Amino acid sequence: MATKHEQIIEYIDSLPIGEKISVRQIAKALKVSEGTAYRAIKDAETKGYVSTIERVGTIRIERKQKENIEKLTFAEVVNIIDGQVLGGRAGLHKMLNKFVIGAMKLEAMMRYTDAGSLLIVGNRTQAHEQALKAGAAVLITGGFDTEEEVKRLADKLELPIISTSYDTFTVATMINRAIYDQLIKKEIVLVEDILTSVDNTAYLQVGDTLEDWYEKNQYTFHSRFPVVDRNMKIQGMVTSKDIMGHEKHVSLDKVMTKNPITVNLKTSVASAAHMMIWEGIEMLPVINEHNKLQGIISRQDVLKALQMIQRQPQMGETHDDLVTNNMEVLDPKTIGEEIYRFPVSPQMTNGLGTISYGVFTTLVTEAANRALKSYKKGDLVVENMTIYFIKPVQMESIIDIHPKVLDVGRKFGKVDVEVYSEGVLVGKAMMICQLIDRH
Repeated sequence: MATKHEQIIEYIDSLPIGEKISVRQIAKALKVSEGTAYRAIKDAETKGYVSTIERVGTIRIERKQKENIEKLTFAEVVNIIDGQVLGGRAGLHKMLNKFVIGAMKLEAMMRYTDAGSLLIVGNRTQAHEQALKAGAAVLITGGFDTEEEVKRLADKLELPIISTSYDTFTVATMINRAIYDQLIKKEIVLVEDILTSVDNTAYLQVGDTLEDWYEKNQYTFHSRFPVVDRNMKIQGMVTSKDIMGHEKHVSLDKVMTKNPITVNLKTSVASAAHMMIWEGIEMLPVINEHNKLQGIISRQDVLKALQMIQRQPQMGETHDDLVTNNMEVLDPKTIGEEIYRFPVSPQMTNGLGTISYGVFTTLVTEAANRALKSYKKGDLVVENMTIYFIKPVQMESIIDIHPKVLDVGRKFGKVDVEVYSEGVLVGKAMMICQLIDRH
């Protein structure tokens, strides 16, 4: 039977898009306490079912699919720019397709403004009205208001008209940054993208016996199965090693591994790979926040996904990408060993004008990664790192990074890294890394 929390989540999910909801309303409708209703609404907000906007309230929004993650709703725009909704609240759940900066004559502005757009403009009432009639929402910068007639039109067309105290340039920058962050998230492959769903997962019940394991094994040719209770909550894992030496009538709960390692739907594939290799696991159960089985992922699924990630084009760059993309490889033929050169730009320094700890760590890790790849293909996860800063590195210096692989095993690699600036040793690092083999 579903818990009160699960019942509230299902109720919120069933509400029509754009519906306004409140703690008191849900508590009354489902006969639960306001505290229980509040916790469920916050959970639904985390899941992307609802959005809470200051001075507006909480509304049911469409849950974005991964392929549409780079698009924002107007409700999200309100939160990003700390805006005030002047009219058209019923349309806050709608998606923003593009934004148009109204820094031109009205006729030219309207050529670029169409349905699904967001016109960013100052206190130009006629532009507000024309944009709404074209099917676009309006964002008024500079803290200005608009005419009551325009607000009534926004309510009638269910198109938001929003006011913010920020200027046009700042607003455009903030929205761009939000979209860029979404693109970075889109690149990160999650467990929910690759799992075998519970409908296609072979699993066993706590009350089953080893006889049931053998039947499942003959039917599926698998040797590992998650074990669940009557509510589909994960209780354990049973493998061929667990059942060896036991009679077929023995109950599974006597031989299974209890409290198994699990992952949730939002766990990154890279984290799952690290877990599997570190623990020597071939298959992981996937659970939701209520510990209910959602499916499984195998080591083969994870490694295949990691291979696919490498083939995807980069769309949003993280700080690590920006740092490592500026790293130049010196020709090993002329110097006898592989050395990486890097210019220290002002944005990569701390308040004292020397290279920041984070940038230095990223550079050392990237150099070690590239050096280890010449021995073994795959990714690395830093297990242990000791860094010595010998001399400060000033901005606009050129540094040379010398990685030296000391040892490479099946699962671990050891690398010694020396960093020079103008021929002088300025830093040193000793790293032990876990190796994730892609094959």
